[in-house]
Amino acid sequence: MDEKRQIPIKNGLWREPVVGEPQLLGDLCTDCGELFFPKRGNGICVHCQHTNLKTVFLSRTGKLSTFTVVMVPPAGGFYMGTVPYAYGCVDLPEGVRIKARLKADNLDTLQIGMDVEMFLEKIRQNQDGTEINTFAFRPIDVGR
Repeated sequence: MDEKRQIPIKNGLWREPVVGEPQLLGDLCTDCGELFFPKRGNGICVHCQHTNLKTVFLSRTGKLSTFTVVMVPPAGGFYMGTVPYAYGCVDLPEGVRIKARLKADNLDTLQIGMDVEMFLEKIRQNQDGTEINTFAFRPIDVGR
């Protein structure tokens, strides 16, 4: 079986464990307790300016705090997806708010306060067949 090569849109956003589901990666300042997503590229806490950041795994589930449905593609020609699509903020139990694309079979079913879960999705495929993935959130199916 020919397995496709998959790469993240940006390294360091999540980890794919050998067992279990992918998890987002954050930085925790061990001096002041501030939590960041995505991880700080320069290794400096913007709250206390110390450099004692530790990588932490973030919860895969959270609550939808706000969202919008985008009806027109963004200008500039960089967006290759379909419209309409939903984009919003998800509050994780650790206290960090994540901005992300939202997926639902019917965008009208999205509701502020609903439980959502993180998953990985293909956003495009390069000419060599490599799939570029990103993370997104979807409503949790209570029947699972």
